[in-house]
Amino acid sequence: MRLKDLCLRAVGGHLAVLGPPAVLDIPVLLLQDLLPHLTVCQLDELQPGLNKRGISTLSRWIGFIRDMCGPNHVIDVHTEEEAKHKVMRMLFVTIVYGFTNSFVERNAANVNTPGFLWAAARHIRQFPLIMSLDKPLQGLTAELWPLLNLLEKSVRTVSVSQSTHLGKRKTQTPLYVLHRLLDHGVAKSLIVDMQCPNLLAWLLHGRGSLYLYPQLTNFKHTKEAGCVSAASAICCGQETRTSQEQNDQSSLRKRPKMDSVCLEDEEAGGTSHTVDPHLLCQLFTRGHGPPVGVCSLGQIETLEIRQCGSDSLRVLNSALPTFFCLRSLTVHSFSTFRNSDVLDLTRALRLLSDSSLSSLANLDISVLPHIKLILILLDASPNITSLHVEIQSAILGPTFSSYDPRSTESSTSELPLKNLTVKVSDLQTHLHSITAVLRRSPHLSLFHISGMRLTAGCSESQLLTTLSESNHFLKSLMLEDLKLSDCLPEILKLLSDCKLEELQLNDCRLLEKWTDKTESLHQLVVALKKVPSLHTLGLAQNRLAKNVCVLAELFSGCSPSSVNHLNLNSNFIQPADLLEFTNRLRTHHPQHQVTLDLRKNPGDRDPDTWNTAIEGLQQYCVVLVEGWISTSTMADHISNM
Repeated sequence: MRLKDLCLRAVGGHLAVLGPPAVLDIPVLLLQDLLPHLTVCQLDELQPGLNKRGISTLSRWIGFIRDMCGPNHVIDVHTEEEAKHKVMRMLFVTIVYGFTNSFVERNAANVNTPGFLWAAARHIRQFPLIMSLDKPLQGLTAELWPLLNLLEKSVRTVSVSQSTHLGKRKTQTPLYVLHRLLDHGVAKSLIVDMQCPNLLAWLLHGRGSLYLYPQLTNFKHTKEAGCVSAASAICCGQETRTSQEQNDQSSLRKRPKMDSVCLEDEEAGGTSHTVDPHLLCQLFTRGHGPPVGVCSLGQIETLEIRQCGSDSLRVLNSALPTFFCLRSLTVHSFSTFRNSDVLDLTRALRLLSDSSLSSLANLDISVLPHIKLILILLDASPNITSLHVEIQSAILGPTFSSYDPRSTESSTSELPLKNLTVKVSDLQTHLHSITAVLRRSPHLSLFHISGMRLTAGCSESQLLTTLSESNHFLKSLMLEDLKLSDCLPEILKLLSDCKLEELQLNDCRLLEKWTDKTESLHQLVVALKKVPSLHTLGLAQNRLAKNVCVLAELFSGCSPSSVNHLNLNSNFIQPADLLEFTNRLRTHHPQHQVTLDLRKNPGDRDPDTWNTAIEGLQQYCVVLVEGWISTSTMADHISNM
């Protein structure tokens, strides 16, 4: 080890003695060399001063992520703050729950300390609450009580997983932590990642919706009643309150009391315990401060249910009609929803949209049994501005003849939709449902569709024509896993008059039927250069191979493209082809830095040529590459041929 490295390591080891001001006074080049020797806490402490000296800490935070997750981990952060929050969250959760990994073991003296937990808590935006791990959470109600106060101020999203039914006394601790974060803290976003309608009812009870679950307010848990069966009793046969009953609710700011919620714990000899949030608050705050008053009402603005079965959906449907503060709703199921379940959800959404108090703007549902349900959902929620759906047709199921649309006028009225994502797993897709939505959405700015397989007599060109005619404000267009080799004229027409900032044509078989691949790709490049707003271009998985050289023309001529992110992932670009692309780029190099994604291309066929090409590209580009092992990846390549 060199003397300079020994000195830098010594500075890192004695930072507390030297003090941040003294360390930040050393020359910038030495400060940059010091980064790899800093611990997580030291980097967090020094980052503001380093930034003032013009030094970015992003590479060091990413280094921590790779050290914890492995060298092949996909880095999904782009700023210092994003990277720091990810590092802090992973370490904080690991330590609080008593987990371990090689990074924690190597750095136990630096991260497994109260000081680190206090520092990390300030950066935690999403807290994962694991219901079954009550013992680690008990620390937050005892010696780590001040930490819970910090989490109240920093946590924006709470994710709940690993259900355990409310009949167990050990659920009191996680329920209390939930209460503190959702009702006393600033968290307004909730993720429910488990199948437990009973707990879902507890979470939604009084936190934004006027609907109160009667069985939850006067409910005795028996030995035979498990989590799901108890919840079924809660949500079955319930009707939403009449408008008069809703108007009788004089205040949304006080929690409806659940004084009679008293559940029997069969493991504790049948003794009862409360799950009422207010009573839990009184129970756990003894000895930690003055008695609490009436707990304020939490407002859930973003709700995501990741494992939503029929029972959970019924719980949700009861709350929806008066869930006025809800801005974003995500409902996911591992299996395809039944038609009847979706139509029940649609009716609840319609009741919500009928109120002028409704705030719902974002809707994400999967998996729908039929593409026609998109129109039905939008007609039921005409104020939605963002819709994300996944579709997989059920083999058997009823038709929609029982569904009665509002009116003929509503089915053709303009929609305020701005973002639309449709992921399809059907063998045959009816294009009419998609084009009908596009024609009714003139303000659409983002459209993403993938996996569409059209019925006989339909062509993807109809989709592109509709986009050209109806969606003039489109900024982001992502077409994935489609057959567009016959659609070059429609693509060129779309590009001739658009405001696109992002265009993704991934796995679209672009060159598959082109007779003169070089000339056709040249035409595409010329059209792309005429879109001055375009900054992101994706052409992954299109078997460009040797034709990649044509793309160098993007940056040539008197009007070069403004693209600064070019994705050529998985295109079977061989080393000689990449070297030719590099040589052409030297002649017409970009006027700005370009991020070039070359991952999953067979660079190991000729490593020397590949590395030479990469070195040449790095003069103008930030090159994203990863190791390709031809013997283990050829099967994946052939599957995309």
